[in-house]
Amino acid sequence: QVQLIESGGGLVQTGGSLRLSCAASGRTFSPYAMGWFRQGPGKEREFVAAIWGSASSTTYYYADSVKGRFTISRDNAKNTVYLQMNSLKVEDTAVYYCAAATKHGIASTTTLYDYWGQGIQVTVSS
Repeated sequence: QVQLIESGGGLVQTGGSLRLSCAASGRTFSPYAMGWFRQGPGKEREFVAAIWGSASSTTYYYADSVKGRFTISRDNAKNTVYLQMNSLKVEDTAVYYCAAATKHGIASTTTLYDYWGQGIQVTVSS
């Protein structure tokens, strides 16, 4: 079984930065894609960013709401994916979830992903 463990969340002021980490543990696996999603208060879970492909040909995909502010990256040697969040806004406040997909598909859809982390709170104050 694969476990995804997020870390790095917390409270930050508007305009600040945070870096989330997601470490995969358990049986060895090679995910097709890794993604970040978030769920704000009273909202549905929404796509934030995804990364897939080989080391020599990596694809990055972002939601419009975070494009230019967030950066997804990965360290395959550490089985870890990161989400660098800059210029944070109050509307970025949410529980952030890491996810891993073992099959090809549309990276922005929750249904693609087979494994999910427990979620980590990010709160941006004004």
